[in-house]
Amino acid sequence: MSFPVDLKQFKKLSLDPSKPQLTAEQKATLLANIQLLRDAIVFFTATGAARGVSGHTGGAYDTVPEVCLLLSLFNHSNKFHPVVFDEAGHRVATQYILAALEGSLSTEQLLHYREANSRLPGHPELGLTPGVKFSSGRLGHMWPMVNGVALAHKDQTVFCLGSDGSQQEGNDAEAARLAVAQGLNVKLLIDDNDVTIAGHPSQYLKGYDVARTLEGHGLKVVTVQGEDIDALWGGLCSILQHNGPAAIISKRKMAPGIPDIEGSTHGHDVIPVKSAIKYLQNRGFGDYTDFYTSIKAQGHGYTYMGSSKDLGANRVVFGDAVNLVLDKLSKEEAVKKVMVIDSDLEGSTGLKGIHQKHPEVFIPSGIMERGNFSAAAGFGFDADKFGVFSTFSAFLEMVISEVTMARLNHCNVLCHFSHAGVDEADNTCHFGVNNFFADNGLEDTHSYLYFPADASQMIAIVQRVFFERGLRFVFSTRSKVPWILKENGKRFFEDNYKFVPGKDDVIAEGTDGYVVSYGEMLYRAYDAVLRCRQEGLNVGLINKSTLNIIDEQTIKKIGQTKFVLVVETQNHKTGLGSKFGTWLLERQLTPKYAYMGTTKEGCGGLWEQIPYQGLDPQCGLFSSG
Repeated sequence: MSFPVDLKQFKKLSLDPSKPQLTAEQKATLLANIQLLRDAIVFFTATGAARGVSGHTGGAYDTVPEVCLLLSLFNHSNKFHPVVFDEAGHRVATQYILAALEGSLSTEQLLHYREANSRLPGHPELGLTPGVKFSSGRLGHMWPMVNGVALAHKDQTVFCLGSDGSQQEGNDAEAARLAVAQGLNVKLLIDDNDVTIAGHPSQYLKGYDVARTLEGHGLKVVTVQGEDIDALWGGLCSILQHNGPAAIISKRKMAPGIPDIEGSTHGHDVIPVKSAIKYLQNRGFGDYTDFYTSIKAQGHGYTYMGSSKDLGANRVVFGDAVNLVLDKLSKEEAVKKVMVIDSDLEGSTGLKGIHQKHPEVFIPSGIMERGNFSAAAGFGFDADKFGVFSTFSAFLEMVISEVTMARLNHCNVLCHFSHAGVDEADNTCHFGVNNFFADNGLEDTHSYLYFPADASQMIAIVQRVFFERGLRFVFSTRSKVPWILKENGKRFFEDNYKFVPGKDDVIAEGTDGYVVSYGEMLYRAYDAVLRCRQEGLNVGLINKSTLNIIDEQTIKKIGQTKFVLVVETQNHKTGLGSKFGTWLLERQLTPKYAYMGTTKEGCGGLWEQIPYQGLDPQCGLFSSG
């Protein structure tokens, strides 16, 4: 179908920042442009909801007024660096609408938002999407880079869109100090809508104030009502008159003008299809129910052998497993021994269940991974106290130094890093493929990395290791996984199963060779193994749920066969496969050896990430291996 919002109606406007008052004609043009782009963003981001790939609507919708004003400045003078840098990568719809305005993308392409292989992933990726001018997606990383852009272009003003969420990151504090110290011509336009993924900063992070924080660092700050275009333009003109870094703080509700999600945390995510239909009808676009209904979620249509049809969400089950431990303690004992701290992701990493059932041990906190991890470590500094920390596996890379110091201080921390690997990952910036970075201690210190294969093993692992001392890392995926089944159809990790740290599980015995896998790849590997066995290849399967500890008995068993193949979604350069061959050789075990892992940037979509990396049994690579 043709795109119903006619972007050709967008009128180019040139605004002179020395004239802080808009004329009636300028204001009318701006308001029309704002409404046009907001309608377009609602329309195409809702296709992500329709195809079941999620997305984000509210943030990009919010900042359209700021974007329109920046475009008018770019049209006015080359003294303004013509890139709309954005700290919040989830506001990627902004970059896609800008690419469409400049002709790099067609409006019809926008209708494939977040679809696999559409080149329209959930965060901007430089070099992937035509018209996208930078990569973003991990909060706190853009402003420091923009400082560098300003140092490289001292004759231009450089702009960066920010948010009250991204400003919570410690990187931004460092960026502020550098910008002030060097007098950088960086201007921030910050959407302060008091909404992040898990709630409202004014409630879970009392005392946090974006304007006061930036003023304390020495920036000039102007606060306005973001939906008042006259005030917004006047404030922008004011900070442009200032010689040095400055910020305009736009106060507004999340997703203003969309009744179903306005001011709520739901506005952070993709707009529900029903809400989009209602919005578009109210805007006079007609009824698009049939259009959105015609968009279907794409399934792989493959039936895996060796695992259940029903699925479990390990990232959620982690919280259930912790609750099973806490249920055995009195509230007084739990408060004394355990502290669970969130980084604005409780609904995504399983901590929400702990928050609801055991609020006495739960601390809601902001988007401050380094500080929150260290707080959990500090709580666990006493021998009989235990901190619990959780975030996405991609953000493990942000806390490596803190992990080292926690280890040196003999702290007790149970870490849950969800969204590991690439299965259903929100594309490359959210790939959790360097989990082995957590194993950065010296040979005389052990940190345990656990990656359960299904929900039952997740429960077994958490219950077994919760009160062990030191650093323990538990990984899960964004995707749901089936239960691993025995030959008799019963769940492998239930009944009398007991998890033993460092002990590998023999899922299937083999004489010709073995596949070694774990996590979300185990059920896929099991399917390949069973199909190979049907073809006469007697191959076995090992579940290496303790990733970084060698099970001497198991490695000897498999190393004496003809071949060993490690299959995982971790980085091919840093994962288990990059180490396992060395472990074999150190023991004079010389089977044919190969390993498979993630090797390239993502394709978008959900489950499609696995075959795109050549890791699914349908690819036929296990058999050829």
